[in-house]
Amino acid sequence: MTTQQNGTVFIEISDFLLNCFVRSPSWQIWLSLPISLLFLLAMGANAILLMTIRLEASLHEPMYYLLSFLSLLDIIVCLTVIPKVLAIFWFDLRYISFSACFLQMFIMNCFLSMESCIFMIMAYDRYVAICHPLRYPSIITDQFVIKAASFVLSRNFLMTLPIPVLSARLYYCGENIIENCMCTNMSVSRLSCDDVTINQLYQFVVGWTLLGSDLILIFLSYTLILRAVLRLKAEGAMTKALSTCGSHFILILFFSTTLLVFILTLVAKKKVSPDVPVLLNVLHLVIPAALNPIVYGVRTQEIKQGIQRLLKKGW
Repeated sequence: MTTQQNGTVFIEISDFLLNCFVRSPSWQIWLSLPISLLFLLAMGANAILLMTIRLEASLHEPMYYLLSFLSLLDIIVCLTVIPKVLAIFWFDLRYISFSACFLQMFIMNCFLSMESCIFMIMAYDRYVAICHPLRYPSIITDQFVIKAASFVLSRNFLMTLPIPVLSARLYYCGENIIENCMCTNMSVSRLSCDDVTINQLYQFVVGWTLLGSDLILIFLSYTLILRAVLRLKAEGAMTKALSTCGSHFILILFFSTTLLVFILTLVAKKKVSPDVPVLLNVLHLVIPAALNPIVYGVRTQEIKQGIQRLLKKGW
């Protein structure tokens, strides 16, 4: 549809074109295999973890419920983005509709911030387990998990919903090429003919408010944990205490490291290829999702035994 403003004719666009690694077409061939394998690994490993926690009565505890929530978020985020990326690589299906684009934008912003919030709650869980072990059963209960899940859903839904809403209400005309493999807020809104200052400001404030507050609380929890552990004098107590939060700490490193590298490349975007931030954006979604259940499956004896029993039943 065309419109005219001040004698200038604008063409209103109804869909977007994802310009995914067009500057480096050879990347598509080489990346399609590892990304597809990571995607299958993420789907399979998280599905097995969810089934194990669901079927094993010994795993019906708050800590494992939180881990189930994390696995479910990983599955949904991967399904929202990675199949489209692979469709671009394999079949050159670059077009995405307005509604699908803004839905993808909402899910990425909302669910990734939910993951950060889950990490924060899991850090609190480990803090209580190590610093207040006698009070742990009375503090970390099923009711606590329900309240925590309600907080995670409501906080992140309400805070991130305006991001796609603000982008969707912009006026798009002429250029419809998104320089990305997915519909991120800034990649889409910069195509608008309107002023996007509010979009950029809200994205910045919400991003640092949600992720920043979660990281501060995670850091505080582990500072208190480390202080408590250093006071332990019983032989082997320090090693045992640290091992209880080792898996969780590794997951946080996966999530925060890839996010930090992505942010640093955006800051130094003039010194790196434009395709590098796009690649890191994709990897930030699929690598933690693939490795999270493996880390817990390998390092947590109860989950490892539950998976082994599940596989034996399957055979």
